[in-house]
Amino acid sequence: MGLLDTLMGNASEVDVEEVREQLEPVMGDNERITTAYRLIRDLIVFTSARVILIDKQGLSGRKISYLSIPYKSITQFNVETAGHFDTDSELRIWVSGQDEPQKVELGKKAAVGVQKMLANMLF
Repeated sequence: MGLLDTLMGNASEVDVEEVREQLEPVMGDNERITTAYRLIRDLIVFTSARVILIDKQGLSGRKISYLSIPYKSITQFNVETAGHFDTDSELRIWVSGQDEPQKVELGKKAAVGVQKMLANMLF
């Protein structure tokens, strides 16, 4: 279902080692990647200290936006799981000081893992 999720624009889990090389320049000295999800070209990365939303922009994907959300800034989160005919799930993260949540589409299987990861890091 990973290929179908990717084609439909839903995030699916990727190998942490693959992401580690790409993020090495922006990671803290004691920070480690725990899980990562790919959404076509974009990434959602969970580290030991924060969530990083990576948005590759433009046709070439050379321009990259890194949005770092420290776990201590997350006030609440919502994971909407997929139904029988709905193949995507949605993650919403509310950050202290912002009115609107950050929204990310997830694959059906990714929703449970993302929810567990956030619960472990926040509670």
